[in-house]
Amino acid sequence: MLNPFDIVIFGGGGDLALRKLLPAMYRAYQEGNLPEGSRVLPTVRAQEQKEQYIATAEQALKSHLSEGEFNAKDWQAFAQFLVPVVVNVTEADDNWDVLKDILDADGEEKSRVFYLSLPPAVYGTCCELLSQKNLITENSRVVVEKPIGYCGKSAEEINGKIAQFFEENQIFRIDHYLGKETVQNLMALRFANALFENLWDAKSIDNIQISISETVGLESRAGFYDKAGALRDMVQNHLLQLLCLVAMESPSKLNANSIRAEKLKVLEALRPLVGEDVDDNVVRGQYVPGDLNGKLVPGYLEELGEGSSKTETFVAIKAHIDNWRWAGVPFYLRTGKRMKKRCAEIVVEYKPVSHNVYDPSVGPIQPNRLEIRLQPEESIQLTLMSKRLDNLEMQLQPVTLNIELSQQYSKGFHSDAYKRLMLDAAANNPALFIHRDEVRQAWKWIDPIVARWQEKGTPSLYRAGSWGPEAADELLEENNHAWFNVGEKA
Repeated sequence: MLNPFDIVIFGGGGDLALRKLLPAMYRAYQEGNLPEGSRVLPTVRAQEQKEQYIATAEQALKSHLSEGEFNAKDWQAFAQFLVPVVVNVTEADDNWDVLKDILDADGEEKSRVFYLSLPPAVYGTCCELLSQKNLITENSRVVVEKPIGYCGKSAEEINGKIAQFFEENQIFRIDHYLGKETVQNLMALRFANALFENLWDAKSIDNIQISISETVGLESRAGFYDKAGALRDMVQNHLLQLLCLVAMESPSKLNANSIRAEKLKVLEALRPLVGEDVDDNVVRGQYVPGDLNGKLVPGYLEELGEGSSKTETFVAIKAHIDNWRWAGVPFYLRTGKRMKKRCAEIVVEYKPVSHNVYDPSVGPIQPNRLEIRLQPEESIQLTLMSKRLDNLEMQLQPVTLNIELSQQYSKGFHSDAYKRLMLDAAANNPALFIHRDEVRQAWKWIDPIVARWQEKGTPSLYRAGSWGPEAADELLEENNHAWFNVGEKA
């Protein structure tokens, strides 16, 4: 059981806090994981926002919780944990002293989590003010959102500034995909089941695909997104972190240091993509107007309001990990906006049987396939070949063993990545957070791709509502592979 803690959400009136962080804490309360004596302190910019915050939070929960989660009784109890505070995160004014008085009233032994729901450019300033105002104790942690920087150099500058005021073991770099229950289940699947433990290498696996597709466009992120693009926004963190969990060796122990060490080895073993290698192994795209679920949606440039932009909204990469376990196995990474369906999944395709004893008349024998779906629903599916039961003659067909994880648990539990990670930060458990060395190594692999794009070429165009540009399909066809698109037959 957690001890009482304080979590200060800088940027408490922002979209992330209202859409994700407050619902996460509300769910933690409902499940009995928000200890009595804990406090959630969202910061706002003005006194008027502070006075209206409880009403704002109530409306946010009603809007962003799932159907049936919100109820008046739980809300009234949860609201007692909320302590909104006026704080200017870039100026050392008197409001910081008010925050200090509130925190110090419970003593310095109580855990303090400072969640920076802020633009990365002000991380350093906020940490400096926390230090100046003597708010950082031995039991303090700081949580920072991705992406950290726009390149390796800027990431080092931001991480270096934070490190002036917090020790590395106090810095929790969050990637919410690592908090998803299905992602954590990936380790259980691999390391607690002999069935997969012995079939998780180049001798058994033909290829692995990791896809994160979104149906949304720019929404309210136009300014940020046009500077970042899909490679920095999604590949550098989410996709590479998922790749690490899929490909890493078994850690000696399931603790933070052991897990991070194995993930770092994967990043270091990634085959560099430089110069012409980028042209051959990376596809970037940008969506144009198209039909999405029966509705005509605008293209990227129309949403952006600009006449031209080379920013990519789609990336597909063929990557290789040069070590003994994965030699020769292609890892296909894909992410894009305005795709046909919203989905995040890991697909492991096994090699064909070594000798086919059946006559061709039984039908084609498809390789076994393991699908780990992270969203919108969380499930694990294993596709096997089986005889058709409705046919007296021998006919084979693929059948799927399906575990719908959401159906395995009681109604009171709601899978929520932010809930899990915020509680882990409060408990000082960094196992699912990212070490500075991982950030550095990820950028080391990404930066040459960005550099090549700046030298030459423009994104391939694809229709909104499609699965991306044709060049992405051609990238796999070179190895006689094809993308597994959710909802479509393989």
